[in-house]
Amino acid sequence: MIENLQERKRLLQEVYAKAGNDSLETSISGIFKYLERIFLDEYRFTLNYRTMLGYHEDIVDNNRYKKIKPTILNLYSKYLGHKDFNAFKEKAKSNYKSDAEDTEVNVTITKGSSFSDTMSNIMIVIKNQSIFNIPQMAKNGMGIGAMILVLFVSFSFGGNKGLGIFRDEHQCMYWDGDEYKVTFCNDKNPKHQLIPVDTVKLKYFKKITQPDTLTVDNAVRNTYYTKYNNNVEFFTMDGINPNNGKSLKEATEHMIIKYARTNSGKKNYQTQYIE
Repeated sequence: MIENLQERKRLLQEVYAKAGNDSLETSISGIFKYLERIFLDEYRFTLNYRTMLGYHEDIVDNNRYKKIKPTILNLYSKYLGHKDFNAFKEKAKSNYKSDAEDTEVNVTITKGSSFSDTMSNIMIVIKNQSIFNIPQMAKNGMGIGAMILVLFVSFSFGGNKGLGIFRDEHQCMYWDGDEYKVTFCNDKNPKHQLIPVDTVKLKYFKKITQPDTLTVDNAVRNTYYTKYNNNVEFFTMDGINPNNGKSLKEATEHMIIKYARTNSGKKNYQTQYIE
């Protein structure tokens, strides 16, 4: 089950990323509406964008297994250029194996009379990365502490080709009330409800903390809102309000004037609307 979840999650993430690049859409619903059109026009397959949004929220955002029909998995895979979902899985496994084989660490230690002597004879080689020659660094006047710091930073930020000791620690995020923050996946703070990092949400999804700056001109079709218990909150992207779990709606002229009216320029708006 866990393996199936990760396979589906990887598939959905790649489809979402490709659709975002292909469509140039910035909202989640916009991306999935684009996919709905593509699937219908190019593959003659009808798939509602809200269904795709539900898959994404369950599997990608909440890391929760959800059953998807094989025909849909195959459709997603074809969109990525694969014959079917099995072909996608084989390609993904091949890429993972290749990445794993690219990491090679050689450590040579020559016995010395002291720790300093030993450290001076260490050479660490990481395949596809820089070569760290301890004797050369020592020759240039770098102390043992500084050399260890260089190695630590190199391993920590070496990307997918590094040692992997620190690679997976910063792959979670949490909602702080106004925006998403990156944190360690082993963060034990009970106030942090951790979810896998979504780079789009991390960069673009934010609560608008000064709604009085919104106007009909700058906010309609550019902002989204929820109204819950007579409390209206505005956001920069479509999706789910993390503060109450409600689906966001596109902000209308009426909502901007009524609930962000301080700077709207229209105080006496009389027409009745259904919210």
